[in-house]
Amino acid sequence: MVEIFDDIRKLYQFKLPCEELKNHIEFFAETCLEATHQHITAEQFTVKLFPSYTPTIWINFGPAYHLKNGEKWHTISHNTDILLLRNEIVERRNRPSDNVLTVKFNPGGFEAIFGISQTRIASGIIHINEIIPDTVTRKVKRRQSFTDRVTLLQNYFLGALKKTSRKDYHLQYVLNGIESFCSSGMEYGTAKIASKLCITEKTFCRYFHSVVGTNPKHYLGIVRARTALTAYVRNRQDFLPYDYGYYDMSHFYRDAVKFTGQKITGNRF
Repeated sequence: MVEIFDDIRKLYQFKLPCEELKNHIEFFAETCLEATHQHITAEQFTVKLFPSYTPTIWINFGPAYHLKNGEKWHTISHNTDILLLRNEIVERRNRPSDNVLTVKFNPGGFEAIFGISQTRIASGIIHINEIIPDTVTRKVKRRQSFTDRVTLLQNYFLGALKKTSRKDYHLQYVLNGIESFCSSGMEYGTAKIASKLCITEKTFCRYFHSVVGTNPKHYLGIVRARTALTAYVRNRQDFLPYDYGYYDMSHFYRDAVKFTGQKITGNRF
């Protein structure tokens, strides 16, 4: 299964964060074993995720699984919990018995809560016990329901957020810049965005790289390709590339191929 092209959300249950965390966390999700057994008949299947630069925690309730991050395969052992940035294509080999709880942060959200820049994650895979105490993850795994697990995690995150002393003015410039780009129909370049924020383009790029871990041109290109491709897959007939800052369909196709890392033919387009 491939995100955007396939409805991978049907295999999971979701919860949105509380009001105090909504700027920092996109969602909580957990494998729905009943739905997985309903939709998946193979003994093994893969889920592919495209780059997003959104720090993501995977708490593993199930057996070992294999994970490809970029070009490198990793074996994630039983009950091992990890953090990754998703700055490259990620592919996870699953089985119907797998069970993973996901916390997906917004860009900069991980740093706002923990005071640790997501640039330190980079292309690595970090054991979450380097960030969150084992006592917390063990308590999460002992909870009987997804709702209870999310409540416990949110309380821990809220406590961590109150303790962090990080000044978040860099983050706010980045978030405002992303919002400016999206509200412009995804047409603004970095110079125009910086002008809207009343800072120099060089300063905006420096702030952006320090928060997200890449330059704004690269990241905003990912946002545009992801948003446009999602809209195209949902409704090809009404899709207009101009609504997403593309010159024409050829421009969109080239960007989609660059984003997905594959030539898109047949059912994919």
